[in-house]
Amino acid sequence: MILTVTPNPSLDRTYEVPSLHRGSVLRATGDRVDPGGKGVNVSRAVAAAGVLTTAVLPLGGVAGALIAELLGVQGVDVTAVTVAGQTRSNIALVEPDGTLTKINAPGPALTAEESALLLETVRTAAGRPDWIAACGSLPRGLPCDWYAALVTRGHEAGARVALDTSGPALTAALPARPDLVKPNAPELAQAVGRPLTTLGEAIRAAQELRSRGAGAVLASLGADGQLLVSAEGTFHGTAPVTAVRSDVGAGDASLAGFLTAGGTGPKALASALAHGAAAVRLPGSAMPTPQDLCPQEVRVTENPHPELRLSAPARP
Repeated sequence: MILTVTPNPSLDRTYEVPSLHRGSVLRATGDRVDPGGKGVNVSRAVAAAGVLTTAVLPLGGVAGALIAELLGVQGVDVTAVTVAGQTRSNIALVEPDGTLTKINAPGPALTAEESALLLETVRTAAGRPDWIAACGSLPRGLPCDWYAALVTRGHEAGARVALDTSGPALTAALPARPDLVKPNAPELAQAVGRPLTTLGEAIRAAQELRSRGAGAVLASLGADGQLLVSAEGTFHGTAPVTAVRSDVGAGDASLAGFLTAGGTGPKALASALAHGAAAVRLPGSAMPTPQDLCPQEVRVTENPHPELRLSAPARP
């Protein structure tokens, strides 16, 4: 059982366009509407893998009601905290070469009462899940240490907590000792305050986050694969992607793959890589099913060569 928490969910509208020209009328060649937000996507991918999942999220207005309806159709149990504000809608424009342009709305401001109710709902929603995945940006009204409080509540409930966020919300949560954090390369660079140009620099940055409280670090390095630094060791893996259709939600699919494979060690890293590679081959923010995965193409190495240069250096 995997419980996800998305403090700032969204209704995601994705349009496939031949090309993007500012100031012109664009005619889409394809479109889709999906429930969105990082934790929501994790639940969708977990459900697609046939694993039980509950999504805890604040919902308001017509968009919020549609999110709950769409998630139910996809096999995700929804525990909603009703809020006064309207749930946001985001827009993504995807070009044939995979170039993505996103417009993300800020979302509603949560009151102190709504914030407290959301935390309490996480504690009571699903008894004792194996993992709580807390994901995404914090909406207006929530303090930067809100995730730290959630990690503490999760541990008190006997669950392991995975955290996928960035900036002050990430650094403020580290002293609460989340069991796993999942930054991408720029977020990892931002967390340590220095650029990352080699795999060795990324490894040292992950080790620093562990010294500050993270149990393990699963870092997405874009075209350079993924890095796992934990008590079990340091592992790097890659999965070839010949054609990118959309990378919306690919990182969330990776986290789902990692958690459904046990959430620890090289086997879970391989699952994360297979899920992420499958996700980018799908339209919009569609989540992969087991039939979409190509685990035989994944390569995982222990103690990788630290001098390997990153194809896209990350800067804070």
